[in-house]
Amino acid sequence: MGNDVRITVGDQVATYPEGTTYGEIAKDFREQYPWDIILAQKKGKLVELNKTVKEDGEISFVTTGDGSGHKTYDRGVTLLMLKAFYDTVKDERIVSGTDGGELKNIFVKHSLGDSIYCEVEGIPVTGELLARVEERMRELVSRDVVFEKRSVNTSEALEIFEKHKMLDKKKLFEYRRVSRVNIYRLDGFEDYYYGYMPASTGILKYFSLQVYDRGFLLHMPNKGKPDRIRSFQDSPKLFQTLQEASQWGKMVDVDTVGALNDVITHGGASDLILVQEALQEKKIGEIAERIAKDPSKKFIMIAGPSSSGKTSFSHRLSIQLRTFGLKPHPIALDNYFKNREDTPLDENGNYNFECLEAIDVELFNRQMTALLAGERVELPTFNFVLGKMEFKGDYRQLGEEDILVIEGIHGLNDKLSYTLPRESKFKIYISALTQINIDEHNRISTTDGRLIRRMVRDARTRGTSAANTIAMWPSVRRGEDQYIFPFQEEADVMFNSALIYELAVLKPYAESILFGIPKDIPEYIEAKRLLKFLDYFIGINTEDIPKNSLMREFVGGSIFHV
Repeated sequence: MGNDVRITVGDQVATYPEGTTYGEIAKDFREQYPWDIILAQKKGKLVELNKTVKEDGEISFVTTGDGSGHKTYDRGVTLLMLKAFYDTVKDERIVSGTDGGELKNIFVKHSLGDSIYCEVEGIPVTGELLARVEERMRELVSRDVVFEKRSVNTSEALEIFEKHKMLDKKKLFEYRRVSRVNIYRLDGFEDYYYGYMPASTGILKYFSLQVYDRGFLLHMPNKGKPDRIRSFQDSPKLFQTLQEASQWGKMVDVDTVGALNDVITHGGASDLILVQEALQEKKIGEIAERIAKDPSKKFIMIAGPSSSGKTSFSHRLSIQLRTFGLKPHPIALDNYFKNREDTPLDENGNYNFECLEAIDVELFNRQMTALLAGERVELPTFNFVLGKMEFKGDYRQLGEEDILVIEGIHGLNDKLSYTLPRESKFKIYISALTQINIDEHNRISTTDGRLIRRMVRDARTRGTSAANTIAMWPSVRRGEDQYIFPFQEEADVMFNSALIYELAVLKPYAESILFGIPKDIPEYIEAKRLLKFLDYFIGINTEDIPKNSLMREFVGGSIFHV
């Protein structure tokens, strides 16, 4: 095979024949990692295990418990499911109705917890069908079938997508500037995926299928425990909000990135922005009307994950409430932070501002209860420079038309407002739930959308580098998993702050700061992934975005103090 190469893994050095695959090397180091190895890493770049080593160097391995590895596992199981689905339908000659229904396409829609919701066009989804599909998936896993990767020119890729009736992919690549496309083949089934793939099916041991709504759920393992499938916790309110987001995309005929690029290139961006903003304003108005109809509601509790646009939403909701004769007063829960010396520490000895114990819950409840009773109360302001709560004469008293709009991470948790009657609270969960997908089989993570929002906003308002935002993102996500997501189903209403056009607007802002991340730091891998993702979009400028848009909270120019 040629010369030997010296490979360093951690503090160990081993020699392998040139042309040895990363997967073969990984077998020698499997016992040093807590979970299955799914990718390698060399010179700050991820490498698929089927690739061969050609020179000396240091490498490390990525497991299914790592962020990049978990995404790779999900992609592999998704392709496995699609292959098994088409095989099963073909082999069993499944038909529906009197006209002999035919499987037309399978759409990978959106995530729901650790699961992915999919819909099938052309045939009904039954438990019996899914059982056969899952059986076929496990058969392919037992055979340890290789994921073959081949590079084709873009024109050939378009022919492949046309042949397989993957029309969303075809439209997407009509706008791609790259000359070649990587196509993955699994036992004869071909598809394109945004991101890396496992070496073979043998590693994909954990999954299950379940009939759900009009489609089915593909259950995946959690990143924290990648060797098991957790019990499915249904989130019907979140699911309905996600479905509504998809319907919005279909309503304006923009449900994939290719369709969005079509609109932009044909001069329709301005109209799309106006329609999207009108849809959001209508939704905010409906929420305000619902609140106004119930005079018992005095506390509007708003919570949501990072970069959901909570501040802009609070302002716009307050304006709508005023149209119904109400007098809204915004209150930020951050003003109830305990003094710095009383703030709890996390497991690393750092201040934990995410936990409920960082809030002076007793003071908050005393003041809110007093306000509900009609008393006059002096509200606090938190001085973040000094790390102290201060009182500066901000007095409030609730009259018949007055209502408090309270925004903060723990807004939906009744432990925060335990003395307030449930009937006095109206809970709103807000998040940016992406309405479009890349194509039929590649969805856009709502987490990615929020991360890009946060990078752009932090760079503009705080001077924070994109690398720092990426570095602290896992900590932010852990806080959301612990303190926000468990309470989302307790909301009276959910509001989707995502805008169909937003990634096209954020693209130039995000690209400029992502390109500035050095190649020799850990955050470069994530930066490279996001840059590839943004490359699918045609950018648009901000001039047609209204000054009160939630998007202005991130790109600037808002009429609100955000």
